Amino acid sequence: MGVRVAMYQGPEQSSDVAGNLAAIEAAAQRAAAAGADLLVTPEMSVTGYNIGPLAHERAEPADGPIATRVAELARAQGLAIAYGFPERTAYGVHNTVQVIGAEGTVLAAYRKTHLFGELDHSLFVPGNDLVVQFPLGGLTFGLAICYDIEFPELARAHGDAGTDVLLAPTGLMAPFEVVSRILVPARAYENQLYAVYVNRCGVEADLTYCGLTCAVAPDGSDLVRGGLGEQLLVADLDPDTLAASRALNTHLFDRRGDLYPTTPDWRHPTQ
Repeated sequence: MGVRVAMYQGPEQSSDVAGNLAAIEAAAQRAAAAGADLLVTPEMSVTGYNIGPLAHERAEPADGPIATRVAELARAQGLAIAYGFPERTAYGVHNTVQVIGAEGTVLAAYRKTHLFGELDHSLFVPGNDLVVQFPLGGLTFGLAICYDIEFPELARAHGDAGTDVLLAPTGLMAPFEVVSRILVPARAYENQLYAVYVNRCGVEADLTYCGLTCAVAPDGSDLVRGGLGEQLLVADLDPDTLAASRALNTHLFDRRGDLYPTTPDWRHPTQ
């Protein structure tokens, strides 16, 4: 079977929720025209990411008006849509990515587990579910958000759990281009999975996003890689290619798990 995934690097200029939803709608139309099964948008794509207290003002429950509108778009275009938004829960506001299928039903939702710097810590509470998955097109998809993928333990947990494709909506800013160029291909290769990393672009407050959206094959090679500006990229994720790569590269099976500490604590004693 396989899945054709579209990656929306945008919008260039984040605006209000209605403007962002309009940009996602236009991307969904283009993705559907390209035959995509799934559209992935960046971290906090509906509301903006580096927006300070507006993140709380724009926060909604998982079944709020934003979800209702995205479900309409998914049904209208006949494809699944992964989108980011601030999710209001009884525990606080989470940085969440939710996936709505082509039928308009929720396939999965993941709350960012590794919070980045003061920006995240001042606004969000972390999620506690490390591995969240959903099936699509004969493949098992897993979810991460931005900083999460910089921790090898998260990607390895997905490799152990049978994730075939790790989706990582992100808000990567300069000067951290190394994450997209080096770490994302490494995560794909060392865990023998596809990695789909979808970044923002343009300037938002004091952050300049560096683009470089990419889909990376399990051998670590780029299927497609974006530049700096707003664009839609498309890649085909083939289960046969994945199976062949896993047969050749057997890292997950060759590990000496009997020698590795299961829950090391490397924190400084004063922390």
